[in-house]
Amino acid sequence: MTPARASESWQTLVWAGVGLALLGLFYLLSPILAPFAIAAVLAYICDPAVNWLVARRLPRPLAVLLVIAGIGLLLVLLVGILVPMVVSETSALVRRLPDLVDIFNQRTAPWLAERFNVEIQLDAAFLRELVREHGTNAQDALRVLFAHARSGGMALIGLAANLFLIPIVMFYLLQEWPRLLAELRNIVPRPWLERGMRIVRDIDSVLSEFLRGQLSVMLLLAVFYSVGLWLAGLRFALPVGVITGLLVFIPYVGFGGGLVLAIMAALLQGEGWTPLIGVAVVYSLGQLIESFILTPYIVGDRIGLHPLAVIFALMAFGQLFGFVGMLVALPVSAALLVGLRELRGAWLASRLYRGDTPDEGQA
Repeated sequence: MTPARASESWQTLVWAGVGLALLGLFYLLSPILAPFAIAAVLAYICDPAVNWLVARRLPRPLAVLLVIAGIGLLLVLLVGILVPMVVSETSALVRRLPDLVDIFNQRTAPWLAERFNVEIQLDAAFLRELVREHGTNAQDALRVLFAHARSGGMALIGLAANLFLIPIVMFYLLQEWPRLLAELRNIVPRPWLERGMRIVRDIDSVLSEFLRGQLSVMLLLAVFYSVGLWLAGLRFALPVGVITGLLVFIPYVGFGGGLVLAIMAALLQGEGWTPLIGVAVVYSLGQLIESFILTPYIVGDRIGLHPLAVIFALMAFGQLFGFVGMLVALPVSAALLVGLRELRGAWLASRLYRGDTPDEGQA
């Protein structure tokens, strides 16, 4: 082995060791990294909006504050709209649950016994007694939750600290974003600079197109499901539609979870088959629109992040690193995708793949 090849192999081993050490450090620190990871993801998504305001001659600190304030206001409005409706729906569910159990025992249970020889009988009387003892509205449940929150005071303080820390970290990241990129460029070894910057641009392209495109799909589907369910006569159309649109970020889980919520809301109304048929029509149209119009044209097949790959990445990183792992799953997946493309290009250009011998290469 020549000295140059030996030096290159040694550098490769050193960089591999550094990468493994960073991965181990990330694993050890994952319990405290959640606010930083959330802030980093939000900063990445919001950086174009900050740049747009800066291009209109606003000072960057002011532009960052405006963007963060806009996101905060949007979240407050969303919580203010959804929480009362969720509380109301929970109260209705508690009140209607014994009646739904009676309907199941009278209609569904005999059908299951006849077709599949499965005997199921639920105790509706016990549920009625339970509801009578513990209350029929969500306020009782909220009192229980607050009692548990008081008993877990340190956990509540930690949650409040994280919520307070996220906008602070986000502000500094957005404020220093251009300098961070410049520092990243400066630390890359000069022989690797051109190729390294090209790989970084490719990762940014894949990730930005996926995240921002998926965000557009989520907002459009939230509007579609909310309006569609409202036209179908569902009383809780807005919270169910918004939750379905937001959960669409996780392929198949969003559609399935939203459909279950919509069916439960339709059953709670007790108006027969009409709301259920409306829910079926709305969700069938929504799935067709998402699969054949929104995702191909807004997100784009050229990105290369297959829905199954997204699901696997979310589950794998969540299993390894918890909530923080789910936050960084997509950025790491985008980087791995670009890395695999680079490896594929190197493999297709290699003499082993082309079948060239050293003599043929010299000739």
